[in-house]
Amino acid sequence: MEMPPPDEGLLARRAEIAADLEALLPPGCVVVDGAALKAYESDGLTAYRQVPLAVTLPRSTAEVAAVLRYCHENKVKVVPRGSGTGLSGGALPLADGIILGLGKLNKILEVDLPNRCARVQPGVTNLAISQAVAHAGFYYAPDPSSQIACSIGGNVAENSGGVHCLKYGLTTNNLLGLEFVTIEGEVLRVGGKHLEAGGYDIMGLLTGSEGLLGVVTEVTVRLLAKPATARAVLLGFPTSEAAGDCVAAVIAAGIIPGGMEIMDKPAIHCTEAFVNAGYPLDVEALLIVELDGPPVEVDMLIERVSKIAADRGASYNRVSTSEAERANFWAGRKAAFPAIGRISPDYICMDGTIPRRRLPEVLRRMSELSVQHGLRLANVFHAGDGNLHPLIMFDANKPGDTEKAEAFGADILRLCVEVGGVLTGEHGVGIEKRDLMPTMFNETDLDQQLAVKCAFDPDSLLNPGKVFPQLARCADAGWMKVSGGALPHPDLPRF
Repeated sequence: MEMPPPDEGLLARRAEIAADLEALLPPGCVVVDGAALKAYESDGLTAYRQVPLAVTLPRSTAEVAAVLRYCHENKVKVVPRGSGTGLSGGALPLADGIILGLGKLNKILEVDLPNRCARVQPGVTNLAISQAVAHAGFYYAPDPSSQIACSIGGNVAENSGGVHCLKYGLTTNNLLGLEFVTIEGEVLRVGGKHLEAGGYDIMGLLTGSEGLLGVVTEVTVRLLAKPATARAVLLGFPTSEAAGDCVAAVIAAGIIPGGMEIMDKPAIHCTEAFVNAGYPLDVEALLIVELDGPPVEVDMLIERVSKIAADRGASYNRVSTSEAERANFWAGRKAAFPAIGRISPDYICMDGTIPRRRLPEVLRRMSELSVQHGLRLANVFHAGDGNLHPLIMFDANKPGDTEKAEAFGADILRLCVEVGGVLTGEHGVGIEKRDLMPTMFNETDLDQQLAVKCAFDPDSLLNPGKVFPQLARCADAGWMKVSGGALPHPDLPRF
């Protein structure tokens, strides 16, 4: 995995840069010790590691602005980082760049129940928002499996989803406003409690931008009232293809569940051993369907879903009878990723999205790829919106295994694009999918995306080496920064 070569001049100035940053921030907010820096060498994609030049941990928007202003003036690269739970290498450090950690910006600034919104800092965990408003019967809808740890700022950067995104949307569908800081240190606000403003959708542009355009320092989120009733159904199938058929049939029937997830046999067995959620062990695939709304409606929808499943060969049907049982069904699903760690020394969690109608075919072809590459595969994914999370198991200590896992993952992502899907659903591109971007986008597409990057960050200081496959810089795309009305190198002829 090629990254931009480090600037030897910046590496030589390490002590000077660290001293300058320490002068900008309070004591304890700059990490320069070699052993302490190891904690920041990777995010959730641990196959790639790099110790940063330094780590800054600002506590306010003003301090974030001061750090970015310094980095802009001194041409120091910056990698924004939330909780480090990302799975695409988006927070992978650079040897000649600093980490801008946002973990100390962790306050819930305002809860406005009459307007059904809350203002929070980016270091607040996803789950903490729901916990803060649960007493009043409200919650924040996006719920990634890592919600106990992942930060809302990271959710914005990756446009995270979760098991309930099918009905209630991704992060972008649940945001009202953002405060962010540009690489020049300018603090800007977009959106808020008011209705949408005219003009460019800057908030939509920033959501999912993976730290390439600016650093988010405050988020206004939409709060939803908890549904009157929520019940989950466990449906077991003899094949993964049959479970995929059921998913497509439920949506085709006009039913939009609160959540709809599939786990295949390897995932079922290791998860049940880890959590004891009561999953059946004699099925090849398990479909979890949650219906919510008024009790009468939920009862009717459960009957319809059960019939659709039976028509497609479901051999197991169990409906939750209490809130504790419903939560237990989901506890197993949300613990699937750590559960896989009990049966494999290493694994890569992939992320691609496909049309729902192609689920049976893609599941079959992924099984064939598993045999072809000689690596085990477990499937856990958001079936309702076709967001796949194949878990490729390997042993990094075994020569060649990491490369085989990478090749297997690349084949899965190419398959997603081939059937009309996309490279990512919620994990982002980062470095994991960076070199596969031409599979989905042509040169014109990529140039347009780079043009947006250059408009916000002409010196390519924000998270360089991520997303764009040729390690392109704005200068490579023909962009030129004009300072004080004067072009650089005015002696050169221009055409």
